[in-house]
Amino acid sequence: MSRSQGDTEGEAPASKHTNSGRGSKVTSERVALLVVCSLLAAAVIVIYQLSFAHFQTKKNLQTLREEYEAVKRNLTERIDTVQPICPKDPEVKINDPCMKCDRGWEQHGGKCYLFSISSANWEQSRRWCQREGGDLVKIDSREEQIFLVNRVREEINNTEEKFWIGLTDSKEEGKWFWVDGSPLNTSLTFWASVEPDDWTEENPDGEDCVRMGEQPGHNDPKIWADKSCKAHHRSICEKHEENGHYALTCV
Repeated sequence: MSRSQGDTEGEAPASKHTNSGRGSKVTSERVALLVVCSLLAAAVIVIYQLSFAHFQTKKNLQTLREEYEAVKRNLTERIDTVQPICPKDPEVKINDPCMKCDRGWEQHGGKCYLFSISSANWEQSRRWCQREGGDLVKIDSREEQIFLVNRVREEINNTEEKFWIGLTDSKEEGKWFWVDGSPLNTSLTFWASVEPDDWTEENPDGEDCVRMGEQPGHNDPKIWADKSCKAHHRSICEKHEENGHYALTCV
């Protein structure tokens, strides 16, 4: 065998080893490529899911906003259809605001009035009015007195039934003061005949508190009378109406 042949035969194995290394390198590159593709696919899936979740959240918020607006419109329509309960007093102007007094109180002339059902002495009656947010009534005009006379006439069930008002001379006999501390205007009084008389037969302390009531068929607004503060009568409470608290208007 010649040298050239031997060399040729000896080189064959080296060539085979070189091809094997190249194939291994190609296989590694394919594996790396597959891994990269898998990671990219996973990233795409994650991004899609996040985008879908964001879209769903945005859609849900939009749905909630639309539902809120629908409920708001419905409530507004319901409020617009509510008919205000207006005072029956003929002296109240038709466009005056309505329902500015708490439930159970009656509105008249910028004030609210409450007529008690049960009887108590003057001090107890005043405390009850204060717990209700007002005080015993202070009468500031002839018009207010006439209003109260008419209402008392409706409330009275018998001739002995009377109502306490917020007037007393308990601090000094003959000097009458309202519960807010203001003195009685002597030009604006509604004493009944021979009143006040400070009668002491019933109570030695005399009569230091004022009640109002009337006899059947009696239309004179002068129906005040002093009475022992320990006597038990019903009472008239008063407080100012709550301006702006209600937005409804009589129509």
